Amino acid sequence: MQLDQKLVVVTGAGRGIGRAMALAFAQKRANLALLDLNQADLDRTRALCEEQSVNCRTYLCNVTREEEVSSTLDAVVKDFGRLDVMINNAGITKDALLVKVQDGKVVGKMSLDQWRAVIDVNLTGVFLGAREAAQRMIGLGNGGVIISTSSISRAGNMGQSNYSATKSGVVAMTVVWAKELARFGIRTGAIAPGFTRTEILDAMKPEMIERAVNAVPLKRMAEPAEMAHAAVFIAENDYFSGRVVEVDGGQRI
Repeated sequence: MQLDQKLVVVTGAGRGIGRAMALAFAQKRANLALLDLNQADLDRTRALCEEQSVNCRTYLCNVTREEEVSSTLDAVVKDFGRLDVMINNAGITKDALLVKVQDGKVVGKMSLDQWRAVIDVNLTGVFLGAREAAQRMIGLGNGGVIISTSSISRAGNMGQSNYSATKSGVVAMTVVWAKELARFGIRTGAIAPGFTRTEILDAMKPEMIERAVNAVPLKRMAEPAEMAHAAVFIAENDYFSGRVVEVDGGQRI
């Protein structure tokens, strides 16, 4: 796909990897629809993208709400007249052990609220974004690409039953959608980031960051722009579909 003047939708575009993806596509001369829950963050991303002289608009959208996803993508198509790339990037973490044990006694456990919150955003949100984007791509008749953010944790990371389940599910859905949507000219792809330098690290203790970096063969964190580069690759390569690009510095869990 030639990205010049195409329309790229990015969820979770306000910060981190989502912002980096938006900027990478702006540098390719693609127009952008930026979705998030924080208007101030969206405005900052929009300002950065508009420095590339592309058309960029922002939309407040909760990806867990079916009616919001549908109405937002309707607004996007109305505003731009097309939808070429859908990037399902919005995600959250609410880590906890399945059961926490001290002195042989269970003293805590992952709550149902923690489970449901992550499932709702990371899995249901991706499903809704892909489904609604596919419907509009088919109606517009120009094909398209659906890209979703997975994670190195999809292999199963301690303390992340909820997160790991969603991120492995994202990859499975990517494979399913590649098979179902190919006849409409729609491709799919997923990106599995490793330990990446984003705002979420602000809450981590320095010793935790150091320990995480030491587990990476390349001995450094990834930059958000390196994840964005993978998204651009998937969008531009017309023979890529139904697969996941691992950008993890060689780390395995």
